[in-house]
Amino acid sequence: MPQLSWFTEAYALSGSSVGFRTERLLHAEKTRFQNIEIYQTTDWGNLMVIDGCIMLTGRDNFLYHEMMSHPALFTHARAKRVVIIGGGDCGTLREVLRHDEVESATQVEIDERVTRLAEKHFPELCEANSDPRAELLFDDGIKYMADCAPGSVDVVIVDSTDPVGPAEGLFNAAFYASCFRALRQGGILVQQSESPIAHLHLIKSMRGEMSKAGFGALRTLTFPQPCYPTGWWSCTMARKGADLTEFRERGAAAKTFPTRYYNVEIHRAALAQPEFMRGLD
Repeated sequence: MPQLSWFTEAYALSGSSVGFRTERLLHAEKTRFQNIEIYQTTDWGNLMVIDGCIMLTGRDNFLYHEMMSHPALFTHARAKRVVIIGGGDCGTLREVLRHDEVESATQVEIDERVTRLAEKHFPELCEANSDPRAELLFDDGIKYMADCAPGSVDVVIVDSTDPVGPAEGLFNAAFYASCFRALRQGGILVQQSESPIAHLHLIKSMRGEMSKAGFGALRTLTFPQPCYPTGWWSCTMARKGADLTEFRERGAAAKTFPTRYYNVEIHRAALAQPEFMRGLD
């Protein structure tokens, strides 16, 4: 019988913790950038932990990956070129490439080991890695966006860790200005924006920096995420030269691929703001 234990992430800011019962440690290593651990849990599939912080589980990652991709792609009129910054587990890439109109999706992950471990321990997330439209680059996402040709991208998805370590530079006006310049008119930037309960100050700061970079339309969408602090998470969309209140509802209703969380009603509901989040700007 396996030796049962618990992996627990204590989160001081909210005075709370999240824990999963584990059967065994499958892998642990220190890369050039961070410490990565993979656990087998009793009820939540495999668990990836980076620098002591829970990144994803096999059971609930669909919530995050679907909300990081489908609202933006169904809001854009026709996103042909998508860039994903981070996203090394490849779940967001998989969701992006479910859209037939996407002609290319470039994923720029700084730590190749995240992707290689995902391919081994979360193979279902990596189903699209061999898609001819997919390009996997292992490089600095900040530099990549700074070097992008102006007006060459339709959607930028920043699927990053918390704003510390390698991801710290992804949450400021300089980075957002690079994204703004790279996006075509009507293009959309979407970034994970942490917990509305625990990180409202960060969401306000992000939105302020996005506005400074030139984005005129902002919208923060919330969704459940059991494995993250407080169990409630968000992504923030910013658009160049158009609003974010309308989306292709008929296209979303007639989508030709399966989802487990996202649908028209979820998208419409996610556009609504809780009372305490009104007037974020």
